[in-house]
Amino acid sequence: MGHRGAILIAGGAGYIGSHCSKAVAEAGFIPVCYDNLTTGHRSFAQWGPLVVGDIADSIRVASVISQYDVQAVMHLAASSAVGESVADPQKYYLNNVAGTLGLLQGMREAGCNRLVFSSTGAVYGNAGREPIPETAAGPTVNPYGRSKYMIEQILVDYRAAYGFASTSLRYFNACGADASAVIGELRDPETHLIPRALMALQGHVGDFAIFGTDYDTPDGTAVRDYIHVDDLAVAHIAAIERLSQGDPGGVFNLGTGTGYSVRQIVDAIHRETGQAVPLVVRERRAGDPAILVADPARAEQHLGFRAQRSDLGTIIRSAWAWHQKAHPRIG
Repeated sequence: MGHRGAILIAGGAGYIGSHCSKAVAEAGFIPVCYDNLTTGHRSFAQWGPLVVGDIADSIRVASVISQYDVQAVMHLAASSAVGESVADPQKYYLNNVAGTLGLLQGMREAGCNRLVFSSTGAVYGNAGREPIPETAAGPTVNPYGRSKYMIEQILVDYRAAYGFASTSLRYFNACGADASAVIGELRDPETHLIPRALMALQGHVGDFAIFGTDYDTPDGTAVRDYIHVDDLAVAHIAAIERLSQGDPGGVFNLGTGTGYSVRQIVDAIHRETGQAVPLVVRERRAGDPAILVADPARAEQHLGFRAQRSDLGTIIRSAWAWHQKAHPRIG
């Protein structure tokens, strides 16, 4: 089988990174998974070589890029829990911002100047509008979002100074799992709504909670735009193709344009699984905006990307199949 070259996937043993690795292989590239395995899983690196290393180690990054003749980099290595970022901002600025500078230095030393960066809808803070266009970024409301927005600004400067081509993809709420249930969302501790709810059904989470029921939303719970992880992976391939054709890059939302409240998600899980999610209600968490819904028009216009698998039914069924395989029910 002929290959189109190698793509380095920083954070490739993680949830989104592993789905991107599979998509990269299916698109005819060699996915080189680069991960320090602090939160990633060795078993998720199934479609190409795994190199254990840290993005802050620019010398190692440069060596791996040269060894595999890497054509472009997908950067998904980051700390990503909003609550933790509020409690421990230093971790987020070191891992996310300083780590990215190490990665960029290694890329430059090896002569690799194409990057697709995993950004986030958290750059919008309390945007106060729906859906949110790319021009609405800032001010952010938590250190996680700030760290990602800082990296976006760094990439703008690198583009101007060094001719460094980069595309920043602002994910909204990534969810779901690979249709084969080979890979999926696997964290310890798990912080995301859908997997925590499913794990609560299985008896693995005894304190599943809704945080805040007094937001200015139709049912009082926070509203988010949920996008299937397979759709995210497709968008990464589209971004790589665009850069390889000489485009200097840009910033794009990855979402559906439709928002669902926490209560709507819990109700949908009940419908799909036939089981009611046991839950308690708690106060709002620091740093959580009321509504985050993407305007996906620019990604469709410029990347030719539109979410195809992100209806709630597909998201929840694929996640449920994965969790039943990965976390058998207790008892």
